[in-house]
Amino acid sequence: MTKERVEALRQALEQEQLGGFVIPRGDEHQGEYVPARAERLSWLTGFTGSAGMAIVLRDKAAIFVDGRYTLQARDQVDGETFEQRHLVEEPAERWLEENLGGLPLGYDPWLHSEEQIKRLAKGAERAGGGLRPCEENLVDRIWVDQPGRPGDPVQLHDAAFAGEGSEAKRTRLGEALAEQDIAAAVLSLPDSIAWLLNVRGTDVPHTPFALSFALLYADGRVTWFIQPEKVDETVRAALGNTVSLAAPGELGTALHGLAGKRVRVDPATAPYWVVQRLEAAGATIDRGPDPCQLPKACKNETEREGTRAAHRRDAVAVTRFLHWLSQDALAEGASESSAAARLLAFRAEDPSLRDLSFETIPGSGPNGALCHYHVTPESDRKLQSGELFLVDSGGQYPDGTTDVTRTVAMGTPSEEMCRNFTAVLRGHIALATARFPRGTTGHQLDILARRPLWDLGLDYDHGTGHGVGSYLSVHEGPQRISKAPNKVAMEPGMIVSIEPGYYKEGVYGIRIENLALVGPAAESGDEREMLGFETLTFAPIDRRLIVRDMLMPPEHAWVDAYHARVREILAPQLTGSARSWLEEVTAPL
Repeated sequence: MTKERVEALRQALEQEQLGGFVIPRGDEHQGEYVPARAERLSWLTGFTGSAGMAIVLRDKAAIFVDGRYTLQARDQVDGETFEQRHLVEEPAERWLEENLGGLPLGYDPWLHSEEQIKRLAKGAERAGGGLRPCEENLVDRIWVDQPGRPGDPVQLHDAAFAGEGSEAKRTRLGEALAEQDIAAAVLSLPDSIAWLLNVRGTDVPHTPFALSFALLYADGRVTWFIQPEKVDETVRAALGNTVSLAAPGELGTALHGLAGKRVRVDPATAPYWVVQRLEAAGATIDRGPDPCQLPKACKNETEREGTRAAHRRDAVAVTRFLHWLSQDALAEGASESSAAARLLAFRAEDPSLRDLSFETIPGSGPNGALCHYHVTPESDRKLQSGELFLVDSGGQYPDGTTDVTRTVAMGTPSEEMCRNFTAVLRGHIALATARFPRGTTGHQLDILARRPLWDLGLDYDHGTGHGVGSYLSVHEGPQRISKAPNKVAMEPGMIVSIEPGYYKEGVYGIRIENLALVGPAAESGDEREMLGFETLTFAPIDRRLIVRDMLMPPEHAWVDAYHARVREILAPQLTGSARSWLEEVTAPL
């Protein structure tokens, strides 16, 4: 099927007199979670990861993925049709320079940010072909049974969970724009709009927002570009008369109306189509961050209390699942998919559960070495004694979003497994217990989690931490903890994951992930304002995998203190064998 689809795309290239076409994994909002109609990369190549890009030329093609998806792409993508390249180490612009030739490279300006287009342009221009925007996406032209656009209605997000009304947010952010002499800001990230308007939706899997665009003006007014039928009278009344609705197709006209004015556009997230329209209208583009991102990331006190409560409830389900996994899973002949279903069943007993925060990753044995493994009927393995089982999962609740990973020994683990698990645990502890001056970035903190692995000559090819929303995206910016440079400092109220790992190709994977809340961490004698992390996630860590002699006394104390807190929170909510098991597995080392 892949070869036929690529051939059909090449016929479209000839019709348009193009040398190639770019197929990113994304939609008009540059997001990780996209509706079915935007899964163009998966439809064309078979690759189902959440990040990547393909380029199809007239005589060759390549797919570009990062280190998280190298093995997955190898298994899912036809190697005869697509050359596989590393997205960072072997960038697309270099490949284009070597292979494009003299014909232009086509692209859909809705599906790329300005920053992405600049990178692609370098390679295309050096090859002598340049770039050409296409009014019609060429994959859409050949995808005859492409799904339609989502049309589910928008819901209000109660102020009891949001902690601040939409009008107050709009006024506050509008004043900040006015102080910078900015007339309006283009909002293209659906989670920014959901946060600003205190609304939620169901347009994409597992992430409760509605796909839309908006213009936020300096006087606090908003024009919201969304299908009108998705917004009922209750939502309209709650938003008030300073929020006006417009059909998505009216965005271009509204941008043209900003001629001569200064307009904020985030070059990293806004579609290049928006930049082109503003430039054509004669607007002055102020290139800077989405004005909602940082305020959204710094949770208010209501959101902080909400996420604490959501994590405590979620912990009950996760711990009941870990008890079942330890006691009954092997005897029942459980598989990856049935284990994921069992975990969902435990979570679903909480009536406040709205959805999973992402599709559960249940990596047994060698599948655990795939960082973002996706279980399918073909890949589904039974859990087996002597292997590790990595389970990464989370829930969406109206008061918070959770994300937790535990690695469990099925049967007796090997010495190597225990050694590497303990190194990952030591890295987790080093970051979880860090105190750092205000102004410190996640890029500066990342080494703390990697150092114990580096000492063993090991590492991992993903970030150490990502931001998390409040009943929004489980992967939220602008903060992150990773090797990649990031200028955004940690601020009080930010929620981040702490998730170092290790992956032995074809054998097993290890990851220990808790979410943490950034907050004050003052001690007597401090000369600067210091911050630290408050752990939000509470679930047992498999003590059978811990090599006690590898732990320093403070690390040993952290494990015991963490398990004591797990026991304190969860024991009153468990009964029978589950409670007895919890007391056993959280006993001091």
